[in-house]
Amino acid sequence: MANTQAMCTSFKVDLLNGLHAFSSAYRTVDVFKAALFTAASSLDAATTSYTTATTEVSGANYSAGGITVTNATAPTSSGTTAYWNPSASFTYTNVTLATAFDAVLVYNSTATGKNAVSVHTFGSQTVTAGTFVLTMPTSDATNALERIA
Repeated sequence: MANTQAMCTSFKVDLLNGLHAFSSAYRTVDVFKAALFTAASSLDAATTSYTTATTEVSGANYSAGGITVTNATAPTSSGTTAYWNPSASFTYTNVTLATAFDAVLVYNSTATGKNAVSVHTFGSQTVTAGTFVLTMPTSDATNALERIA
């Protein structure tokens, strides 16, 4: 088992079906969340939704389902690439997560199926009574967290 960074294939289909709203341009903005998963997970492009049946981390001050993504920046484009970036880093405050974790799943918590957006991987981590921060990349067509070219 291993986590693999990818935009979820089901997310691409969901976009064509109009499921996700990253801005209020056409309807109410959806709430997106970021949940941390252990290194024993197998999240990848085939991941379709958030579920507690998988190997999400657990520990002091970490809530199942993860944190709410700060979404104050509307999607935009540059050239032929559309992109969106959260407007703040993912910050898990004063947590103790003793089991090694190496991935975050971004998903739409407003959607009935908790539909997956993307999986992002990083080096294996543990945290003891500390703050874990995933710093967001530059919001542009080359680096933004979500890019469709």
